[in-house]
Amino acid sequence: MSLQQTPQSRVFVELLPWADPGRENYLLSGGETLPGLRRPLSSAPAQTPTREVHVSGTAEVSASPDRAQVVVRVSSIKGAAAEAKKSVCRRLDYITQSLRLQGVQSENVTVTKDFKRLENAYHMEAEVCITFTEFGKMQNICNFLVEKLDSSVVISQPQFYHMPGSAENLRRQACLAAVENAWRKAQEVCNLVGQTLGKPLIIKEEETKEWEGQTDHPQSSRLSSSLTVQQKIKSATMHAASKVFITFEVKGREKKKKHI
Repeated sequence: MSLQQTPQSRVFVELLPWADPGRENYLLSGGETLPGLRRPLSSAPAQTPTREVHVSGTAEVSASPDRAQVVVRVSSIKGAAAEAKKSVCRRLDYITQSLRLQGVQSENVTVTKDFKRLENAYHMEAEVCITFTEFGKMQNICNFLVEKLDSSVVISQPQFYHMPGSAENLRRQACLAAVENAWRKAQEVCNLVGQTLGKPLIIKEEETKEWEGQTDHPQSSRLSSSLTVQQKIKSATMHAASKVFITFEVKGREKKKKHI
């Protein structure tokens, strides 16, 4: 009796691209898969590489001092305590009244008094600390007090300074100005080559520094007492510089559609 031969089974294998190059699968006729070959890639078209322009921008900004402080000292030495107090208080009242008439607010005036006994006398001293925001008014008031009061009243040289937070605000202004300069540079480059500037991809501040005064002038190293008011203002002027690096996207210039 002859045996009937069983027909040989065939396995159909199809090789297709797979998005993950590290995974391969065999596709069997029954729909099962075995490791070894790849699945189909997505039908989405490959993305065009982004065109970029890389530019740097720098900026330097400065700010003059916005506050000045002057100290007026009044003193007297008398054999009697009452006389020392009376001498100082009389001139002290004149000073504070003159400041009010000149429009100086009370919150910008601080008065301190010191009274002590010496060997055979009494010493009375008062200090009036005045903060000015208008430097012209400061000079007028100081000149007036020098003219009206005697030599026992000593007026200090003005000390110029900045409000708290001024340095941080100046650094921020320098950075923003540097970014704007870099953007303008990139805009001009794109216009030159017939392209359109796109959005920024990377913004990086590479360098920042700050300093006071004018380092290129020898007068900045002089003693403070020998400087004029304008020299003092320049010496207290704050400077900040920033350098940024920016990468912008570059787009092709769109063609204008013709209207029929």
